[in-house]
Amino acid sequence: MQIGVVASLSVFSYLLGSLPTAFLVAKAHGIDIRTVGSGNVGATNVFRALGKWWGLLTFAADLMKGFIPAMVFPLMACRCWGYEGKAVYLGLVCAALAIAGHNWPIFLGFKGGKGVATSAGALMGVAPVAGVIGLGAWLLVFLPTRYVSLASIVAALAISISAWILYLDQGPVLPGVLTVLAGILILRHHANIGRLLHGTENRIEFRKKISVRT
Repeated sequence: MQIGVVASLSVFSYLLGSLPTAFLVAKAHGIDIRTVGSGNVGATNVFRALGKWWGLLTFAADLMKGFIPAMVFPLMACRCWGYEGKAVYLGLVCAALAIAGHNWPIFLGFKGGKGVATSAGALMGVAPVAGVIGLGAWLLVFLPTRYVSLASIVAALAISISAWILYLDQGPVLPGVLTVLAGILILRHHANIGRLLHGTENRIEFRKKISVRT
């Protein structure tokens, strides 16, 4: 029973994470998000291509893809299906698989986004205090620079460090998993890191839309 619950929720978490929100939102406007701007299947690219409201909608949907598996699925398992294991560990498993689904979605040939919004939602479910610290770090970097990528990288580092300070008394599993997830997020930004070092990274322009690549 316990194994069945974990296996079922693991599959559901990956499939939920795999829902390509950015792709679907852009497709509804006749655009293949993979052919515009950075080509990334994420909220930032939708923001640039379609405007702030569609970008915020995509961000919110991607956020929920992480939050629901991390918070709601463990509650359902414990209250509805008699799961007796540690809910926080089940939340970590579901969160990691939702992020994996976003990054490597089965519906888009395993080529997805970078997992920033989905990771943020998952963090709200399993470690909200670290999430608040990460959000603060993100805002401190993004507001003066307008670099989403740099802000996301700094936020990931802040979350990893704060996790070891805040949650180590609960054991190394939670901070360890959060550190691994932060590392994956940073690695997913390897191209952005190169552009930042060369001074060619794009800033967010609130009134500017990008054109389709030819």
